[in-house]
Amino acid sequence: MQYITRELERKFLQMDKFFKVVLVTGARQVGKTTMLKHLAKGTNRTYVSLDDLMARELAQSEPALFFQTYKPPILIDEVQHAPQLFEHIKLMCEDIEETGQFWLTGSGQYSMMKHVRETLAGRIGILELYSLSQREKNGTFFDSPLDFSLDTLQERQRLLPPNDITEVFEHIWRGGMPQVLEADEEMRQEYYSSYVDTYLMRDVAELGGVTDLAKFMKLLKACAALTAEQVNYAILAQAADISQPTAKDWVRLLEGLGIIYLLQPYSHNELKRLVKTPKLYFCDTGLCAYLSMWLTRDTLMNGAASGYYFENYVVIELLKNYAYGKTKANLCYYRDSNAKEIDVFVELNGFVHPLEIKKSAAPNRKEIKKYELLDKASIPRGCGGIVCMCDSPVPIDEKNLFIPSNLI
Repeated sequence: MQYITRELERKFLQMDKFFKVVLVTGARQVGKTTMLKHLAKGTNRTYVSLDDLMARELAQSEPALFFQTYKPPILIDEVQHAPQLFEHIKLMCEDIEETGQFWLTGSGQYSMMKHVRETLAGRIGILELYSLSQREKNGTFFDSPLDFSLDTLQERQRLLPPNDITEVFEHIWRGGMPQVLEADEEMRQEYYSSYVDTYLMRDVAELGGVTDLAKFMKLLKACAALTAEQVNYAILAQAADISQPTAKDWVRLLEGLGIIYLLQPYSHNELKRLVKTPKLYFCDTGLCAYLSMWLTRDTLMNGAASGYYFENYVVIELLKNYAYGKTKANLCYYRDSNAKEIDVFVELNGFVHPLEIKKSAAPNRKEIKKYELLDKASIPRGCGGIVCMCDSPVPIDEKNLFIPSNLI
């Protein structure tokens, strides 16, 4: 299979020149190893995977001997299996001047990140890789940061074909795991079935200490049924026949394994009575569609859940955009106790960019009336609008536009 250029490469190579250790986290099979092996081509970097039991046992029991066997510069795959290495990496960092000596990948953020932060603070750059974005599949990268202005959106549009709902739902239904890109319907289903059984359930047992995998599977499917909705631990607990505290722990585990993303609610002193519950999204919509048994693109596109999947897609594309881009942004959503909701707030450079997400090609422009609550609370507001299936960016008023979903 031909290598697909990843948007994170740019940021990774910059961090490699700045830090002695660079860690790429993310769910299993999203392409972490493939990307780093590609970047290491033509160099003398040693490669070792801790999925290999002999290498893992050596790393766990004899870290000093491990590094005599596998010398830096080194790429250590699935480093979460041997947190014992972090202390030794710290000592080695004190003796070397060169940056980029240790490249690490890890899938189990759940327990690993605690060790990383305690041991390697100040020496390590941490990045997260997600499954392929629609931009990466198309091989299109944008130079200008996404600020939702008409100029930026028009500049992006010049690089892309028109927005197309069939293409969007093909991406949503298929997902972004590199291995499913060229799979037919049957093989796609077999891939996700194997992914859940071999990777996810093994990690859940090993890293999360979960013993009842049948109940965990029920919770996972219940999460898929509630995608793009507020997390409801009572419903999840009931679906899996577990207690609410256990449901909460398992949701946190899925978040740590990079399977789901929890979009936090907005909080601001000026705005009272805001909800405190996050919304749940799947980092890979293909996995979500598989778990909910949407067996073809068209049944998903025309089904009752299509609006939720479209929202999931937009939120995760935004997440990838800012994770890989030069400009950091905070994503959250707005909801108050009167059930007034705005799908996404992008907090960027001191401004809030409010966004509604609609699968329609011609949504009701009155949706933006809700944004007035920001002005009433004197919160600085940037450009925003409605992310939808329209063909090209169209101004609604001086601050808001209809924004084609493929431009994010």
